[in-house]
Amino acid sequence: MKSIKKLMALVLSFVLIAALFAGCGTKDNGGTTANASQAGSQKTVLKLGFDASFPPMGFKDEKGNYVGFDIDVAKEACKILGYELELVPIDWDSKDSELKAGNIDMIWNGFTMHVDNRDNDYTWTEAYMNNAQVICVASDSAITKISDLAGKVVGAQKDSSGLAAAEATPAIKDKAASIEQFADYDTALMNLESGAVAAVVIDQIVINYKISQGNDKFKVLDEKLSPEEYGVAFLKGNTELRDKIQNALNTLATNGKLAEISTKWFGSDITTVGK
Repeated sequence: MKSIKKLMALVLSFVLIAALFAGCGTKDNGGTTANASQAGSQKTVLKLGFDASFPPMGFKDEKGNYVGFDIDVAKEACKILGYELELVPIDWDSKDSELKAGNIDMIWNGFTMHVDNRDNDYTWTEAYMNNAQVICVASDSAITKISDLAGKVVGAQKDSSGLAAAEATPAIKDKAASIEQFADYDTALMNLESGAVAAVVIDQIVINYKISQGNDKFKVLDEKLSPEEYGVAFLKGNTELRDKIQNALNTLATNGKLAEISTKWFGSDITTVGK
């Protein structure tokens, strides 16, 4: 009898141990998990941080779904890697704290490389698209060149490369009445439409997309402030996840999927991976 009791106790111990290890699997917090980028992690969810008002790279459509070029590419990259993609809309000026806190694994949202010491702050993929900062004004504005902004109020998004470009341009920084900062480009453009600002410094890709969608309220000056490149950013030193995403981008460029997504959003392939 004692031997049977000992055997039952031993079996129960194994069951408890198995249950303990089972509880150490993927954590479910309302559909979220720990970061896929953590060393040695077996999690399959990759959290993408993005500004949800940044068309065509990432935004909310009329049905309330998050869509965009970067989101489409990220989905295809995750298919290759075997990850599940989780979309995490963030306040753009909080992106650093979100990344450092582990709330997101990467910033993939038309994120400009090589400005504001960003090379020192993040680990980057190679550039996947070219861009430029441009001046957007109302379609009926008399402003035709940057020097016309003297004495005018200029808008830009907080903590953006557009703001950095405006502050690095003497004709704006020294001559404009002020540079007003907004949480997102939609708010900046609303202020442009209302006349609260005379111009907005904005990504060329973003404003060109808006105009291509039939928005005739704005026009873009011929003069550009600065050429740029978009890349995917990770926590500084996270080369493991960076390399995985870079390899996925290379695959998407080779198999033609990247060109296909670009054509969907821009009418042609404007990506730069492998070119």
